[in-house]
Parts: sequence; C-alpha cells; structure tokens
Amino acid sequence: MSELSWWILASCLTAYAIKLCGYFVPRKVLDSPMMAHVASTLTVALLASLVTVNAFTSGQELVIDARIGALAAAVIALIFKAPYLVVVLVGALAAVVLRATGLAA
Repeated sequence: MSELSWWILASCLTAYAIKLCGYFVPRKVLDSPMMAHVASTLTVALLASLVTVNAFTSGQELVIDARIGALAAAVIALIFKAPYLVVVLVGALAAVVLRATGLAA
C-alpha cells in the first residue's frame, strides 16, 4: 500500500472513532436546549461557509463571476420564501443569463 492509502485508512478510522464516540455521550447532554442550539447554529454556519467558499473562490483565488449573481438571485428568492427547487432554478437561471449576456464570466 502506498503512503496515501495509509493516510486515507487512518482518516477513515479516525472519522469512525469520532462517530462511535457520539454513542457514548449521555442522553441528557444531547437533549439539553443548549446542545440543540449549538447543533443548529453550527449547521447554519457550516452551510454558509461552504456557500461562500464555492461562490467566491476558484482554486486559491477570489473570483467575481456569474456565481455571485446566481447567489444574489437565490437569496432574493429565499427572501420571498420560495420553495427550495424554485430557489435552485432561479439561481441557475441567473447564472445562465449572466453568462449568456456576457455580463459575467
């Protein structure tokens, strides 16, 4: 096995061990309101960071292109409480229009 395979195996075992540790956390800790708040807040923060990284970067550079317009259109659709599928379609349509008209790369 190559060195990379060992690192992948070690990463898998570490991830499994961390997941297994979750079963040993007492139920009262998991059911506490503070833990529910932390879990929901971390989820939103993680999703926001993923969206930001995917919308504003390409490789290791900051990029301004059609993805920003698509994100803005999707946010507007979210403000109007559009269903998820509509939000995705509005974002995709905005990117297509921006790229087709040459307003953004």
